Amino acid sequence: MTHRIPPIQCLLTFEALARLRSVTLAAEELCVTPSAVSHRVKQLEQLLGVKLFGRADFSLTTEGSEYLAHVREGLSILERFPGKDGNSGGKRKLRLAVTPTFARSILMPRLRHFAEAYPEIDLTLQVTIPLLDVVAEDADLTIRFGTGRYADVEYQCIMKDDVVPMASPAYVREFGPFVTPEDLADATLLRSPLEPWRTWFAAHDLDWPEPVDGSSFNDIGLVCDAAAQGLGVGLVRLKLGAPWLENGTLVRLSTRQVPSPHGHYLCWRTGAMDRWECAAFADWLKSAVS
Repeated sequence: MTHRIPPIQCLLTFEALARLRSVTLAAEELCVTPSAVSHRVKQLEQLLGVKLFGRADFSLTTEGSEYLAHVREGLSILERFPGKDGNSGGKRKLRLAVTPTFARSILMPRLRHFAEAYPEIDLTLQVTIPLLDVVAEDADLTIRFGTGRYADVEYQCIMKDDVVPMASPAYVREFGPFVTPEDLADATLLRSPLEPWRTWFAAHDLDWPEPVDGSSFNDIGLVCDAAAQGLGVGLVRLKLGAPWLENGTLVRLSTRQVPSPHGHYLCWRTGAMDRWECAAFADWLKSAVS
């Protein structure tokens, strides 16, 4: 004798109707019509060969009450993700390598939402130096900043940004005002290989060479910190510089902003996205920063 497993939609409908005791409420919860609820319950009863509900108030028969316990147990087992159960090796582990300022300005303010949405994933964050050729070998996913031409990994652009000169209010008071682009001629320009000043110069038709003197930083967060301390003017990406702008330690020196030639890219080795936790984080991150 062959035993058929009832369709999952019939089991879900039976559980909802037994709990809510209303065809209308069950239909709303399941996003189906009331007639679909009635049809699914009748289909389940025909398949089992027993009556599940005894009266019009949807009280359960003895058989219905016994079967409901089995259905709820089965559904709770199906709800468990692989790796979520302690017997299956604990939580899913995901190792993420990320550039420092992206982590601080973009990722950390949103990370609680990821933890709430995916409690079955344990995330390990490690900081990677934001230069084009630096890769964290043991990371599952890496966020790189650069041109997006990576031959060693698969990748997807997750965030582009605009740049604008920023300085501390005290620096502006002492050395400003900075009304036109040309007003930067005598300012101390903070340098970074990650964000060359030529982007800003070219957009304003300034035939100025890239600065070669003054402090240089290989992290945009350090540029922001240096500018906030009054050491000079930094060319800062707006999304990364948002925390400094919001707390008033930096101010914009121009109402115009110019697209940065670089962007942030999520990178992974071939096959990584076959893992559920990698695909889940990638989908969440794209949505979170969009």
